[in-house]
Amino acid sequence: MMNRKELPLRKLLQPRYSWMAWLLLAASLAVMVLLWQVSIRLVEDRTEARFKTQSLQLKTAIEERLLNYEQVLAGSAGLFAVAGDVSREDWREYVDKVDINRYYPGIQGIGYVQKIGVRQMADHIASVRRDGVLNYLVTPLGAGPDYYPMVYLEPGTERNRKALGYDAFSDPVHRRAMVRARDHAEPKVTGKVVLVQEEVAEDQAGFLMYYPVYQGGEVPESRVERQMMLAGYVFSAFRMNHLLDGIVGLIAPFLDVRIYDSGEISRDALMYGSNLGSLDDEFSFEKSQTITHGGRDWLLQTRSTPAFDYLASDPRPSIVLSSGILISLLMFLFVLTMIRSRIMAQISAGRYRAITEGAANVTLVLERNRKTRYASPSSRDILGFDPDRASSLELESLVHTEDWPQLKAGFDEAVKSPGQQMPVIRARIRDSEGQWRDMEGTFTAMLNVPGVDGVVLSLRDLTQLKAAQSELHRLAFYDPLTGLANRQLFKDRLSHVVRRSRRSQEPAALMFLDLDGFKRINDTLGHDCGDELLKQVSQWLTGCVREDDSVARLGGDEFVVLLSRISGPDAAGKVAETILRRLCQRVRLNDHEVGITVSIGITMIPHDSEDPGTLMKYADLAMYRAKELGRNMYQFFTPAMNIKAARRLLQQEELATALDGDRFVLHYQPKIDLESERVIGVEAFLRWHHPEKGLVSAQQFISLAEETGLIVRLGEMALRQACIQVQALERAGFESLKMAVNLSVRQLTDSGFLDMMRQVITETGVSPERLELEMPAELLNEDPRMLRELLVSLHDMGVCLILDDFGTGSCSLVALQQLPLDVIKIDHRFIRDIPYNVSATDVASAVIALARKLHLTVVAEGVETPQQLNFLKSAGCAQCQGNLFSYPLDEDALIGFLIRQYERPLTS
Repeated sequence: MMNRKELPLRKLLQPRYSWMAWLLLAASLAVMVLLWQVSIRLVEDRTEARFKTQSLQLKTAIEERLLNYEQVLAGSAGLFAVAGDVSREDWREYVDKVDINRYYPGIQGIGYVQKIGVRQMADHIASVRRDGVLNYLVTPLGAGPDYYPMVYLEPGTERNRKALGYDAFSDPVHRRAMVRARDHAEPKVTGKVVLVQEEVAEDQAGFLMYYPVYQGGEVPESRVERQMMLAGYVFSAFRMNHLLDGIVGLIAPFLDVRIYDSGEISRDALMYGSNLGSLDDEFSFEKSQTITHGGRDWLLQTRSTPAFDYLASDPRPSIVLSSGILISLLMFLFVLTMIRSRIMAQISAGRYRAITEGAANVTLVLERNRKTRYASPSSRDILGFDPDRASSLELESLVHTEDWPQLKAGFDEAVKSPGQQMPVIRARIRDSEGQWRDMEGTFTAMLNVPGVDGVVLSLRDLTQLKAAQSELHRLAFYDPLTGLANRQLFKDRLSHVVRRSRRSQEPAALMFLDLDGFKRINDTLGHDCGDELLKQVSQWLTGCVREDDSVARLGGDEFVVLLSRISGPDAAGKVAETILRRLCQRVRLNDHEVGITVSIGITMIPHDSEDPGTLMKYADLAMYRAKELGRNMYQFFTPAMNIKAARRLLQQEELATALDGDRFVLHYQPKIDLESERVIGVEAFLRWHHPEKGLVSAQQFISLAEETGLIVRLGEMALRQACIQVQALERAGFESLKMAVNLSVRQLTDSGFLDMMRQVITETGVSPERLELEMPAELLNEDPRMLRELLVSLHDMGVCLILDDFGTGSCSLVALQQLPLDVIKIDHRFIRDIPYNVSATDVASAVIALARKLHLTVVAEGVETPQQLNFLKSAGCAQCQGNLFSYPLDEDALIGFLIRQYERPLTS
């Protein structure tokens, strides 16, 4: 049976297998989304219809309420028409019977406004007071001629009593409504007002409805007659919240209702607000309607609220969505199951073909008599045979005679163990071109398996694998550039020679070779030229030794030669001389002709050691000795070299310990200006406080520091201490002195040198103009572009740049022109022989003259005699320093020297 591993779900879900299921899923989901949207729309339409119905019902209810209030006023006006004069007691009795608190909620009170002439005012006030309104006054008092004070207002609550005597006609809002009511003989409504009887904290919006009362009870026909016959007004005062809260709460309790006066949407025009809306002013539905009554237009605005939306929500869209997704997934899984069943059937049907027609192996099906019945198509690509002619292939004729018995035995064993895979058998099989190919294979007897009915032989071609193994072996044990043995393979060969030499006592020799000046060639002409030179050197070395000897490249420009059998040191020396002669020649690289030499160290086996690692170290020490003696030579290892190396390792450890223990100090040698005979600066010299040797000069340890890389840390320490000393000299009053600090090539070419310079200057606060950097002349051998970028950056900082030891090595005049140098120092070896050596005096004079032409300041160091000083003065040298003026001094001695010098000028 098939298992799930043969067709994992991840593979089954790929579109190439289940595209029909995915298509069905997409279609069913699309239909589901459509139905979901339709259900949402139906719910929204139903909700919107409910909202509109409530909004319309609300408008109708408000209009009916206002109409009822108008009828109440009409009845009140009829009272005056029937009775003529209505006393305060009659009015109170009438209003009590109306029972406004029960039947007409929202009415603050029903009152009567009487028209009073200015001449009648005194009698009117007296009359009202006799009725029991003791504090009655007409307010505000205007210019007349008529006043319209509120005479009656019932119910007679304390709040309503505040309105008695108020002349509503004096307020423009009241006046407009009263004038329209008088002229049209109809009830009219005022605009938004705050009722006089309102408390300060209860300033809710209100309005009044006025109904005119005419003398005689009849309504005059003309406007003029109405104005003349007007007796007063009956009126109702309304508080909007009391008027509408009951209506809204009954009809639209979950709608946000707002009413604006005159149809203007503004805060000032807002007469009523239910304040049920969203804080973010968000709503689903909105409707605006106009209510017209009593000559006034109100804008009724209704909006849905979150509570309304929640109550109107319907679960059916969610049910449609979840049901649709579930049904779609079930259909998808059903179709996916059918597809998987079909694919598994195809896999079962194609299993035999997949096994036998694999392109990587040759598959043969053999009958019981070992006759070939089937050959896989891969036999054409691997062996060159036509698989359709499998029956003509005789297996025995294709197998090497030496391998046939083993293959035949494997076939017989497979027949005895049907269904089991036999152990791997290796054999040489001849292809169609007659070439033998290394192959390995296994037998599996499937004589009773339908569709196979034979013994399956699966053969794998090992030709490419062996080629790949050979390539891996080459990469693991041979240098990819030169093709020579690498370090790993050479160690094995050296160990083998050492063991053989120990047993036979037959001597051998190990040579360690290092090319002289290779770094300069590599940096100047590029790595491609360097690689070409290394390949040429490897060919020369191979030609200088025998086939039994070994040549290897350890890395970079280091080579080793192992002379496996040799008569003695003399023979090894002759081979070394042959190598020196062969390599000491010029070769053309990239249109440049360069010369190359080699330094060789030799150690003898087993005389010097029987340990391979020790022999490599001894040969390396001997090679370094050859470089110290001038290069382009060979040196045999001696025990003294090992002692010297051990001593040098001890010195290196002492130097690192001293650096960690802060055992280095600076001494300072004054520098004299020859024209003013004054000290213009000092040069800092590094000294080591050795616990046993005392004060050690830099010449004894500086080369070791450069080799070990400690020079970078030493240089930073010296520079920082020199900058601190500059600050100390300034505080002591010597503000114009400059401080010169010596730098090595290793320091200057370090990638972090510029950053270190900036950091030290920033942290110590020293002025860069007070610093002088002395650079060795051998710096000019470095890459010109890199050197110029470095010196330009230093010059931009403001420091003075001095070229030290001028006249030694390869000092280029072009470099002096192109580099931003300020000062050159004549090497002390030229000063030492002045004036007794004519050649030295000529060189010194020429250097001084050349520097002056290049506008460079010349400093002579190592001046020790008055004769040297007189010559330098006459030659035009600008500055000197040496033991003639002062030895290098510590900090305290320097201060004393400077004080004495400023008190008494130096003279020659």
